Amino acid sequence: MGRISGAYGVKGWVKVKSYTRQAGDLLSYLPWYLGTGSHWQATQVLEGRLHGKGLVARLPGCDDRDAAEALAGTDIGIYRHQLPPAEHNEYYWNDLVGVQVVTLGGKTLGSVDYLLETGANDVLVVTGDRERLIPFIQGQVIASVDLDAGVIKVDWDPDD
Repeated sequence: MGRISGAYGVKGWVKVKSYTRQAGDLLSYLPWYLGTGSHWQATQVLEGRLHGKGLVARLPGCDDRDAAEALAGTDIGIYRHQLPPAEHNEYYWNDLVGVQVVTLGGKTLGSVDYLLETGANDVLVVTGDRERLIPFIQGQVIASVDLDAGVIKVDWDPDD
C-alpha cells in the first residue's frame, strides 16, 4: 500500500510514498503492517497528514530522525479485509496479477505480470512469448474479466 521513503524533520516523523489512488487514503487503513521481506509487524499511526505528493506520519517508538531514517525502505501493507469491496466491473490490481490473458479468438497471450498507471488509462503488462502492453479499457479492449476462472478476454491482435 506504500513505502517509508525517509525521515521528515528531527522529531521522528517519516515520509511515506502511498500507492493508493489518493495518497491520503492510506491513513484510513489502520493498523499498518510494516515489513521488509517476510517479517511484518502491526503498528498504529499516531499522527499523519498529506505533505506534497505524499504523506508524513508519526509512528510509535520512532522518536528521532535516526529512528525515522532506519525505517527508510520499509513497506507498508494492510490485510485485504481492511479494503472496501470492489464495485461491479472494478478490480484491485493485485487481483489481476497472474491472470491469463486470452484473445477473443482463443490465443493465450500470457499472464498479467503487473499494471501501469499512465493517466489516460491503466495498462496490463502481459508476459508470455513476449511482453505486451494492453490498455485496460473495459468494453473496448477488455471484453471480460473472470477472476474465478483466472481469465481476461481481450479484443487484441496477437501480433501487436
